[in-house]
Amino acid sequence: MTAIDLNSDLGESFGNYSFGDDAAVLASVTSANVACGFHAGDPRGIRETCRAAVAAGVTIGAHPGYRDLAGFGRRFIDVAPAELADEVIYQIGALQALARSVGGEVRYVKPHGGLYNTIAVHEEQAGAVAQAMREVAAELPLMVLPGSVIERVARDAGIETVAEAFADRAYAPDGTLVKRGTAGAILAPADAVAQAIRFAAEGAVTAVDGSVLQIAPDSICLHGDNPAAIALARSIRDGLETAGVEIRSFA
Repeated sequence: MTAIDLNSDLGESFGNYSFGDDAAVLASVTSANVACGFHAGDPRGIRETCRAAVAAGVTIGAHPGYRDLAGFGRRFIDVAPAELADEVIYQIGALQALARSVGGEVRYVKPHGGLYNTIAVHEEQAGAVAQAMREVAAELPLMVLPGSVIERVARDAGIETVAEAFADRAYAPDGTLVKRGTAGAILAPADAVAQAIRFAAEGAVTAVDGSVLQIAPDSICLHGDNPAAIALARSIRDGLETAGVEIRSFA
């Protein structure tokens, strides 16, 4: 692989609560997963993030999640599939309107946090997300964990998928991410840079049990919700470019 997309979650500030440094992250990434107001973000902040992404030439993606501001969308919600489909449609539509108001367009969809992890293994909720995509954004690609339930369900529904990997997260032998809070779930900066380069160069990663997984991502997720994460995002981009990998949007 000679080219890779770098994505990050943005637009997550809410009212008087500031979260992350969107401007700094936009300097390192090529795709922005912009919050849609359910797990984080408010209309004004979301719109400003879209405006900044347009100015930076960064691709805008919708980042829908569970209706869970208190839990930042990281908790599992046992929501009925029909209701979940409605909520995903609502969120995509909201971001499409806000992005268009500042001269941008939503080019892909990436579910957030708890929803992302759930649809990797949960057939009914994966089906709800695929249904929402088919009904409101069938032309857009869906960013997914490779080998997941949602990857299969989306493809069966005729939705293009974009394979994603995580530079700073440890992998379980089944290809899922080691849960946050578990020892070793978050990699040290040097290890994260090395893992990103290996993803791009070899399409492989070593799981926590020492087994090698074949994962060839179209995009690598970089986190930018604190100063250390922003510095790591820059280091990962620098490391990839030094290794001869072109950084460009998949869209």
